[in-house]
Amino acid sequence: MARFAHTVTVAALDRGWFEEAAGALVDLLDASREGPGGSVVLADGRPVEGLRLLKGRHLRPGARYGEVPAEPEGTGEVPVEHAGAGAGDSPGAPQAVVLRTWRPSHSVEVESLVEEDGMSLKVGLRLSEPRRPRAVELSLSGHKPGGGSLYRFSGRGKADPAAWWAAVDRLPSAPPAARAPVSGRAVHRLAKARLTLTPRPAEDGSWRITVVLSMRGRWLLRPVGAVVLFFARGPVERGLREAAESAAEEWNTALAELTPLHGEALRAEIADALVNPDGATTF
Repeated sequence: MARFAHTVTVAALDRGWFEEAAGALVDLLDASREGPGGSVVLADGRPVEGLRLLKGRHLRPGARYGEVPAEPEGTGEVPVEHAGAGAGDSPGAPQAVVLRTWRPSHSVEVESLVEEDGMSLKVGLRLSEPRRPRAVELSLSGHKPGGGSLYRFSGRGKADPAAWWAAVDRLPSAPPAARAPVSGRAVHRLAKARLTLTPRPAEDGSWRITVVLSMRGRWLLRPVGAVVLFFARGPVERGLREAAESAAEEWNTALAELTPLHGEALRAEIADALVNPDGATTF
């Protein structure tokens, strides 16, 4: 098994603000309704940008959301009920998201089928207690039609927000959490990989996050995988370092632009961002 690790420093996120923002977003969507032409409108009547009901009933299991493709001139308008039925069937078709569960006090689950670069990808996301996130679960599977088992892979990931907050609430001198609050696994016919993120507080109040990537070959290919990883160790280490540093930079930039609004001001700002993502100010 090969193990790679890198630690980055990022700005800390306020837990109270995060949970308040998550709750406000869920409440806004829960109060939304279907509008003209399949649009999704907030309680104040403004349509949510980029979100359109293509099939089914809004916020009911099986509802399909996405963007209706523009129709060629002279073909007439396609009914919204059927506009998303073929999403993903052709390379130029917009991809759709299917709502599997909408119970804001318990869980929300969505699924997306994506066709990209000749690969078929199925992505699932499940949030437990989304108003105050308790768990985030991600699943991913992919294959290339007609490509055989070498073109198949799968993965699962999970984040435990409570464990994350507990880890960053420790004293800076305390040892890191024994269990990583964020972890993921990927499986291919030839190899397995595991990724973990473990945070700890820094003296200045920021977070230091250690990213660990473990890789190994499967079955009889383990010796071959060990040889390959031996020669590829440098590029893999460099790739992990660059990816972690880039993600940390994006996180710090995003948090620096946030204005810590609360209450109705925060709710109004999130609503504006849903309606006009490009024109809304940061919140």
